[in-house]
Order: sequence, then structure tokens, then C-alpha cells
Amino acid sequence: MRFHHRPPRGRTRALAAAGALLLGASLMTATAAVADDDPRVDLPAGLFDAGLATSGIDLLSSSPGTGPFASGSINSDLAFTGDHAIVGSYNGFQVYDVSEPAAPVLQKSFLCPGGQGDVSVYGDLLFMSVEQTLGRIDCGTQGAAGSVNPERFRGVRIFDISDIDNPVQLPGVQTCRGSHTHTVVADPDDAENVYIYNSGTSGVRSPLELPGCQNATLTADPVTTGDPTQWRIDVIKVPLDAPETAAVVSQPRIFTNPDTGAYNGLQNTLGGQMHPSGTVYSPTPNTNTCHDITAYPEIGLAAGACQGNGILLDISDPVNPVRIDAVADPNFSYWHSATFNNDGTKVIFTDEWGGGSGARCRATDQPEWGANALFDIVDGKLEFASYYKLPVPQTVQENCVAHNGSLIPVPGRDIMVQAWYQGGLSIIDFTDTANPTEIAYLDRGPINGSSLVLGGYWSTYWYNGNVLGSEIARGFDTMALTASDMMSENEIAAAGEVQLGEFNAQAQTAIVHEPSFAVARSYVDQAERAGTLSGAALAEVRKHIDKAEKLADGPAAGRAVAAQLDNAARKSGAPADSNVVQGLTALAATFG
Repeated sequence: MRFHHRPPRGRTRALAAAGALLLGASLMTATAAVADDDPRVDLPAGLFDAGLATSGIDLLSSSPGTGPFASGSINSDLAFTGDHAIVGSYNGFQVYDVSEPAAPVLQKSFLCPGGQGDVSVYGDLLFMSVEQTLGRIDCGTQGAAGSVNPERFRGVRIFDISDIDNPVQLPGVQTCRGSHTHTVVADPDDAENVYIYNSGTSGVRSPLELPGCQNATLTADPVTTGDPTQWRIDVIKVPLDAPETAAVVSQPRIFTNPDTGAYNGLQNTLGGQMHPSGTVYSPTPNTNTCHDITAYPEIGLAAGACQGNGILLDISDPVNPVRIDAVADPNFSYWHSATFNNDGTKVIFTDEWGGGSGARCRATDQPEWGANALFDIVDGKLEFASYYKLPVPQTVQENCVAHNGSLIPVPGRDIMVQAWYQGGLSIIDFTDTANPTEIAYLDRGPINGSSLVLGGYWSTYWYNGNVLGSEIARGFDTMALTASDMMSENEIAAAGEVQLGEFNAQAQTAIVHEPSFAVARSYVDQAERAGTLSGAALAEVRKHIDKAEKLADGPAAGRAVAAQLDNAARKSGAPADSNVVQGLTALAATFG
């Protein structure tokens, strides 16, 4: 059976990039400030009745899990296909019908323990990460006791979801360190296969259980001999005609020192030493795997968040990724995830300082800790620009640190919605990487007012017009942006016009907005916000756009519409290469 892929319905474009290795990241003091009367401060506690504060976004629905997915289980990452949101969990996954975002419907629960349960989709295939030793081949709940157990499954499960109400597990791929996270990589030049970059962060399995596994003591000494399981990732090839034959086809040693050949070439000298906060750094003693890799095949790059380093990979040959740059930062404890901007010229790395289970957004925590680091990509090198951290303190009862997010496709701007565990979500504009700015947020009070109980958003992603979130303890949330001084109705509408057939946050695809009135008006709104279009000129531009849209709905469409849009472009007084003029001109061309 061939497993068909539903490509995104947004247009795409290809970009080019190149680069070389560079170690070290500059430091910059974060300057984010929060008003004393921020409504997120001192919110009442509660599991399902906690205080709620929002700005620029509304909570539409909260769907608590049921049965083995009820409160007390751990919800993890999200993937999307068609009208469905798939919510990963340490216990398996749940499928929600989100065709009505304000009223999602739980369509299917699939019990299959093994943690951590991160999910991705590709056509009719669903992939799920399994890392815990209790995971079983048969998805059973009885565990897999013993140091060697032939029934154990640790790796990447593969499901046929052509009938999403009846998922069928295919054999999947066993790996030596299991799968903490994975990334779908579609090769633009290979329609027959899809690739999975697997990152295992747990202990190495016995070779008696899985031949080929070789444990090595993590050491600060150069490692150049043997074939240790550490200091590499797994590349899994999935033939779409026969996904049941998926297998590891390469294990790139992307941390190797090119001069000495040492596998552990990204020796993080910070490992085992003290973080500025007074805690021990997480990557002890060196970078030996990636936590997460975000691939952007159309530009031939991937960004790896790899324990003690952020790295940039050339993935023009997806089977053999090559590291072209690496950075480290003494303020970062554990490089966790990465997000490119749409143009592939910037990348945001997150620091999951404390592993996501500690309170790391207290008033006493510096803004550089557990934050984002923003980089420009210049000639294949990562150039540090700034930090961004949730700009409001959280309580000691709330686990809070930077976590997973995705782009919101507003034309002309780089905007990201991001989860901060019990810090809620924050939407930031990072068009200027040196000055990232929060433009919307949603936050609840702590789950428990007297002690820290694990919870909060694991992931918040934009998908086809809405923000959807996986809440560790509370379930699955849907949200809608609302207009504000920082985001107009036109910008929200233009972002919603981008409709995808599927979405995985770690598998980015380029989006080009089709010409539309919402896109054109978005650029006008942005010019007004920036102060480059105002007064009579602004009024004239909007008058001509309004008239053009009325004509477009009547019998006098065509050149008459184009003429009004051309008039609007001239009245703006903007240069020909401005977003305003280009947006109006592109729209006019569709009527000319």
C-alpha cells in the first residue's frame, strides 16, 4: 500500500543558504519590563477554575482528557492533519476534530504507553516517540520488566491513520536510546521516501536487547574509537510504498571535531559547572545528543537544540546532515527547541532550564535564564541578537520555562506563539531580532496554590486560523486571536487565509501569501503602525482599496478593480519595493 501525502495548501518558495562553523555566543542583557499592574500577577489557583488573564487572544474551549488521559497523565506535543489535532501523551495519543475550533470533539483515544509520546504526521502516517523502558511492542499497559525484554519497544512507532478512527500500528523502528523527540524531513527531490531525524536522550539499551547498541561513559576526554551510541542522531528512512520496512539508514556524528575526529567535538566546558543561577548545568559533561531538531528542507537547513549547544545543519542531503555552525551560551542550561522565521534568515532557540518541572520565571530569576536566544543567520553563521523571556514573574508554585511554539503567518512580520508551561503562552514579534516584543498572552493561575504541581502548556501552535494548545494536566485548548494595537483584524484574517493540509512544528515549510484584500490591508495597517503612512494619504489608500473590493463583487470587476488598487499604491507615496506597494500591485495583477 502506498501512503499518500497531503502537501500543505500554502504556496512555497525555495531559499539558499551556506555557512561555516563558529563556536560561542555573545551576551546581551534582556531589557523586557512588565507593568506593576499586569493582570497575570497573583492569579487565583485551581486546576480547572484557576484565574485567567488574556490580552490579544481569547480562550475558546478547554477539553479535559478522559480515562487514561485524564488529569494526572501527561499530555505532550501536537501534530495536525486535515481537520484533526493529534495530542500526544505519555499514555498514547488522542485525536480531536477541530473543524469547529470553538467546539472541538474528541474523536479517538489510542492507549499506547511509553512516553514521551511526541507525534508527527505525514500523509496517512503517524509517528510517535517512545523512550521509557515500559513501552511495549504491542502497546500493552503491563510494562516490560527486566534489563533485557524482547517485548520492549523504544524508538519511533509508526501508525497507518488512513482510517483515523482505527489507527493500525506498523512495526516501527527500534533505537538504542529510544526516542525523546523526532523530526519529519521531506526531501524536495525524493517523492518516494520521507525521513525521520530521531533524538534519543535516555540510557543506552543492552546490545542483548538491540544489537549494535554500545554504551560509552560520558567523558570530557576525546572519543575517537569504537562506535558509541552517544554523539550521534538516527536517520530513519520510511519508504512510502512500504512504511513497514522503515529502518535506520545513517547515524550522523554531527558533534565531531573536524580537526581531531573526536566524536564528542562539541565539548561544552560549562558541563558540570555552575550556572549563574547557582544550579549545575544540565549537559554534563558535554553535548552528546540533540533534544530537538527543526528541519526546513526548502532552504536546506535544520536547527538543532542539542543540550549544551545550538547547531545549524546543512540537510541538502537529508541522509547525511552536516554541521555548519554551533554556538554556546553560559546563560543557557539546556538547549531545547528551535524555530526558523519564514524567510529562513533567523532562528529562535529555547532554553529548558530545569527540565520544565521547576519554577524558573520567579522575580528572582534573571531574564537571560530559561529564555529564548534569537539569532540572525548570516552567511551560514549564527549571529546572536538578543534574549526574550516571558516578561511577567510567575510564582514558586508554577513550573515555568521556555518551551514549544510556532510561527503565526502574518504577512510582513515574524511572529511566534510560544508555550511557557504554567507561564501560559506568549506571542512575540521578532521581526527585529534585537528587540523582540510581546504582543499577546494568555495565562492561568497555578494549579495548586501551596505546592508546585506539574502542568501548563507543553505546546502552543498556530494551525489554519487558530492557536491550539496541549496542556499537560488540563487537556486540550483552542484559542482565537483578537484585534489590538499590536495586531489588526486584517492581519489576523490574512494569517487565517493560509490553510495547510497538515502541520508539524519541527518540520517547517515556506509559506507565500496569495494576493488578497486582507494581505494588502495588513501591509497598510503595518505602515500606519510604523508611522510611514498617515493622514490624508492613509485615508486615500483605504478609500481606493474599499472601492476596489466593492467592484470586485460586482459586474465591473477586472481592470476597474486593478485601477483602484493602482491608485491606492500611488496615493500611498511608498517606494516600489515597499510591502504596501507590492501587496497592492500583486492584488491588482490578479484582476488585470
